Amino acid sequence: MKPLLRAVLILDALLLLAFGLLFLLTPWTSLYNALLLVQTQPALVGQGFGVALIGLAWLALHASIDGSLTSTVAKVVGHVNWLTGVLMLVWLLGLHTPALTGFGQIIAVLTGVVLLVVGLGGVRLSGAVRRREKVRLVEAAAAERADKQAAKDAAKDAANKRDSGRVTAGFPAYRAEPVVEPVMPVTEPVSPVSAAPLHPAVDEPALTASERAARDDARNAAADAPGAPRPPFHG
Repeated sequence: MKPLLRAVLILDALLLLAFGLLFLLTPWTSLYNALLLVQTQPALVGQGFGVALIGLAWLALHASIDGSLTSTVAKVVGHVNWLTGVLMLVWLLGLHTPALTGFGQIIAVLTGVVLLVVGLGGVRLSGAVRRREKVRLVEAAAAERADKQAAKDAAKDAANKRDSGRVTAGFPAYRAEPVVEPVMPVTEPVSPVSAAPLHPAVDEPALTASERAARDDARNAAADAPGAPRPPFHG
């Protein structure tokens, strides 16, 4: 898109240079008569307008080389060209002024049409190029911000790694040893009710009550005898 705009600028520079030289030669009456053109009166105005057009042509040529000026100068020159073409068509076709012969009028009308088309084309191309440049600048700025953020993240990660390495080198590594809990033997409580007596009583159903009482008395007498073993807790 931008190379095409450069080509349009070169064409604009050539057109502006041609018209600038023509207006600069306003005092040359024979040239205007040969070209069937109307001279500008006074000649000083024509020559001043010619110098301005030559300067604009130089600016367009310089913008076609310098990329930073391409879109801006193309927009300005394009507006100048299509407005000039519209003025020429209005005066030549609408007002029929100046009065030109058939060939001169055809040349003037064609010149106005060329200026109109080239000017509008340059304006549209300059707008498209400017939009693309804005999008490119936004993308470049976003990419630059992303690169800066990535660099900051990388520096932060490197600093964290260095800090963790310093802590590991300054202090010994701590390893948690497994804690062995002592195993206590499980004992079941013995109920005093369920505990068996030291000398369980033998129930002898064959003895009568008097015989059982005599036996108990004999056992007690033997226990009370001196030198006889006594059971624990016996009074």
